[in-house]
Amino acid sequence: MTEPAFLQTTRASYDVMADDYAARFQDELAAKPIDRAVLAGFAELVQARSRGPVADVGCGTGRVTQHLHTLGVDAFGIDLSPGMLAVARRKYPGLRFEEGSMLGLDLPDGGLGGLLAWYSTIHVPDEQLPQVFAEFYRVLAPGGHLLLGFQAGEEVVRRTDAWGRDIQLDFIRREPERMAGLLTRAGLTMKARTVREIDDESEFPEPTPQAFLLARKPRS
Repeated sequence: MTEPAFLQTTRASYDVMADDYAARFQDELAAKPIDRAVLAGFAELVQARSRGPVADVGCGTGRVTQHLHTLGVDAFGIDLSPGMLAVARRKYPGLRFEEGSMLGLDLPDGGLGGLLAWYSTIHVPDEQLPQVFAEFYRVLAPGGHLLLGFQAGEEVVRRTDAWGRDIQLDFIRREPERMAGLLTRAGLTMKARTVREIDDESEFPEPTPQAFLLARKPRS
């Protein structure tokens, strides 16, 4: 089967900027208390359920996987980019990182206590999202939790340069209500919706609101 073009361009783009990305965003969470609070709530929920490990899907350089680990979560990372994974394995040798695509996760049915997609669905075209969310539903254990982070909005921003390197990435901003509807149609139950407003004053400014959706796979 031919691989979708967006997977090829996303992989190639993150491969070429992996080291620069790691250097720029290594300490980002330290500057974002709201993000840390959202992740802490997710960590508490999945630990209370004890239904299996947590997959950080689209883990990139592994910094959020490591953050979950420091919170006591049995977390591992999955990413499309070998370059990003090489950085993650070098920086966090005690954690497990695997290459894979969210369109077809190499994971058993119902094996995860939780799944994190932290800004990793932002390059997925609209028509592929139902397949992605069906995969998330499949790999979650009954009662398992899903946390999504993404930019809120209705536009697509194309970037062709990052730190002087040629890339080809579409950053797709989506309204939280529409994403919540897709999760519900995939069979998940919505538990919480949070939007962090525009932040143009921090070390890591955000020109758009940031959305966080928490959902759960029903127990039966």
